[in-house]
Formats: sequence, structure tokens, C-alpha cells
Amino acid sequence: MVEESSSQKPNSSRTRRASNTTISAAGSLVKLLPTGTVFVFQFLNPVATNSGQCNTTNRWLSAILLLLCGFSCAFSSFTDSYTGSDKQRHYGFVTRKGIWPSPASDSVDLSGYRLGFADFVHAALSLLVFAVLGLLDTNTVHCFYASFESTQKSLLQVLPTVVGVFAGGVFMIFPNTRHGIGYALTSDPNETTPKSSDTTDPQKNSVENA
Repeated sequence: MVEESSSQKPNSSRTRRASNTTISAAGSLVKLLPTGTVFVFQFLNPVATNSGQCNTTNRWLSAILLLLCGFSCAFSSFTDSYTGSDKQRHYGFVTRKGIWPSPASDSVDLSGYRLGFADFVHAALSLLVFAVLGLLDTNTVHCFYASFESTQKSLLQVLPTVVGVFAGGVFMIFPNTRHGIGYALTSDPNETTPKSSDTTDPQKNSVENA
């Protein structure tokens, strides 16, 4: 009994480490996708698939949901945003001439929004990431290919990590500078709101007033 319990502990620890690695890799991949799209998929997928207990209608609904969310991930790569002189955030579609509709601020440089090859790379990459996470979702597996469940765990431990490394390499070559629809705004290089010109030192004022 002692030998069996001691042999089970390494196995459980390895399983726990593999599970943590999978969750970490999947979490890193989710950051590459539009937040709203991921939320909609996670919210509607159990409903569309009836929590994996699918009939023909559920399969159609799930397939439509996967297609729409995949399209949303790719489409968001062709959008961008800027802060206008009205201090409001404006979103638009990138084109070869700039952003559409035209910026509501004369200080916005249209050349920074032109459609480029990197946008197509990011769109394909977003679609790939969503396909990995969406098609390997437990409810999706149970709905479309239940016999694949035994292989699912192995793929979940390998694919997110592989795709994460691949995506990281691609983003190093083609860095993403857009802040499109559904993506969190981490920095704003397109800020057009004028900054305050008041550079007076408050400590100096307090001394002078005293």
C-alpha cells in the first residue's frame, strides 16, 4: 500500500503540472483574440451544443457560432481606433488609403492606418488561434466527434503550447500596433488630444505664495 501511494504521488504531480501548463498556454492564446468574441463563444457554446448533448439542430447552431466567431476574430484585425480632438474613442476599418470613415480630427495621420500585409498575417493567426481553442473545446468535441475525446487531452497539452510559440514568433516579425474592435487598449500612439501646456512646479508656487 505504501509503494502504491508513493507511486501515485509522482503521477498526480505530473498530471497537475501538465494541466497547469495547458491552462497557461490556453490563457496566453486567448489574449491574442478579441475579448468580446471570446466571451460570446464561451457564453453561447454550451447553449448551442446543449452542453455536448447535441442533436442535428445543435450541430448546426454550433457550426454557425464557430463560423461567426472565427469571422469576427479575423475581421477585427482589419479595424483600428484613435482618440480624436473631441477626447472620444473612434473606430474604423483600415483601407489602402487609411481609415474609414475618415478621422474626426485633422491631426490624425492617415498613413498610419493603411492596410498592409501584416494585417492579413494577424487575421490568419487570429483565425488559427480561435480554431485551436474552439474546435478543442469539450462541448464542441462531444458534439461533433465524441470518439476523438481520448485524443483531445493529448492535443490540449501540445497544441496550445506549439501555437503559442508560433504566434509569438510571428508577432515578433509582424508586431501588432492596431487597437481594433474588441481588443484592449494598452497604449495609444494615435492620441490627438493636446496635452496641457502648464508646466508650473506646484512646490515652487507654494514657496512663492508663502
